[in-house]
Amino acid sequence: MMDPNSHQSPNGQIDSRRVEDISLAFKKLFLAMCRLNVFPWDTYHHTVCRKYPPSVKYRRLFLQELIKKHEATAEEPLDELYDALSEVLGLEEETICYKSYLMLSGDVVSLTESVAVISEGTTGLVTWEAALYLTEWAIENQQVFSRRNVLEFGSGVGLTGIALCRSCKPSKYVFSDCHHGVLKRLRENVHLNSSADGEISGVSVHIEELDWESVPEDKLPSIGVDIVIAADVVYDPSIINCLVSLLSQILKCAGPGSPPEVYIASTIRNPETYNSFKTQLTNAAVQHLVVPGPVTKVFPYNRKSCIELIKLYV
Repeated sequence: MMDPNSHQSPNGQIDSRRVEDISLAFKKLFLAMCRLNVFPWDTYHHTVCRKYPPSVKYRRLFLQELIKKHEATAEEPLDELYDALSEVLGLEEETICYKSYLMLSGDVVSLTESVAVISEGTTGLVTWEAALYLTEWAIENQQVFSRRNVLEFGSGVGLTGIALCRSCKPSKYVFSDCHHGVLKRLRENVHLNSSADGEISGVSVHIEELDWESVPEDKLPSIGVDIVIAADVVYDPSIINCLVSLLSQILKCAGPGSPPEVYIASTIRNPETYNSFKTQLTNAAVQHLVVPGPVTKVFPYNRKSCIELIKLYV
């Protein structure tokens, strides 16, 4: 089957380099269940897609659009396409699905995520844009995390931590969250991406239940971290106070050595809420510095979203 989206050079020859670029871009979009502009058929049979398929609805819409484009070329019907659609139409819609994120190395992080943005009373069962942004920044700044102990607040389904372990090689990585449903999904995803010994690319990983409102004073020192990160945790005005209090506690804890480095990535949906967060940081004698964002585009997400990464210090 000739791909209706194929690109040819002026002399009629297919530009293999252009096709390769399109194929890679398509795989990133398809496996992460994003909106598509091209529809190469081969990725539907990709090993990752077969093992960790996107949602039934996404696959159905993809196949229907691909069939429509194929029929518009006036080529012979391709039974394989109709068989695949028939198979998908016979499946029940699910509440969870796989999303897979391609790394620059060619490695893939596959996660189970909720189909709905809000499920089980939380938004923590999907990957948000600030997590992708923070992960891209970490990949570009591996020296910040290499051979260090990292604690992540609000880990959600686990993309940032899993990708960071594979690319930055910290000594230890501690995922954390407080919602029981999120913690269950997080454990499943960490297990899905771990080796038989429970490590991710040789990195020791741990999962902690951390409620920002009731973290015991001896809890954080016992974890022992050099870096604290979080993505998309500044969204609810009601939790800002306890978040700032916890961050202040981390930065001002009396102990040997320097306080941990703290990085917070936020999608600024409500400027009033985000400014309130910054104001409360200032009131707690915590300063912040805006950190330049990532340059290399690794993951598919809306680049027009207003996302900011800040480093906190006292």
